[in-house]
Amino acid sequence: MKSREYKKDEFIISTDKEKLQINVIHKFLSTSYWAKNIPFEIVKQSINNSLCFGIYKEGTQIGFSRLITDYTTFAYLADVFVIEQYRGKGLSKWMMQQIIDYPELQGLRTWMLKTADAHGLYQQYGFDKPKFPERVMEFSMLKNGYEK
Repeated sequence: MKSREYKKDEFIISTDKEKLQINVIHKFLSTSYWAKNIPFEIVKQSINNSLCFGIYKEGTQIGFSRLITDYTTFAYLADVFVIEQYRGKGLSKWMMQQIIDYPELQGLRTWMLKTADAHGLYQQYGFDKPKFPERVMEFSMLKNGYEK
């Protein structure tokens, strides 16, 4: 699949994995509430197996998100962040719009995500509580010793 790039002011969103600065991504995720202490190799492997969106300013990565998807029926949005000093500039909204509008993701039956603190952002793009929460299950375990 070919990578895509979007420009807005001095910022770029790209799906080119070659541009990803995995050290920046790992540094953020390893201190986040959802992936605290995650090993570098796990971050690298998760990137290799996902559709990724990086936000850049002057070649430096300042934001990220990834989708685990089959490109046909389902997508799970994960690891969404914008570095703190760049928050409040509409970058997460811009990234979300690019994700929702991404051509290869049109027609998916289900999108999912987990969040503790960004419900308002995701609701703007159609995410809501599960219609049938009694049908949703999860199997979760700590892997490689990092906190989830």
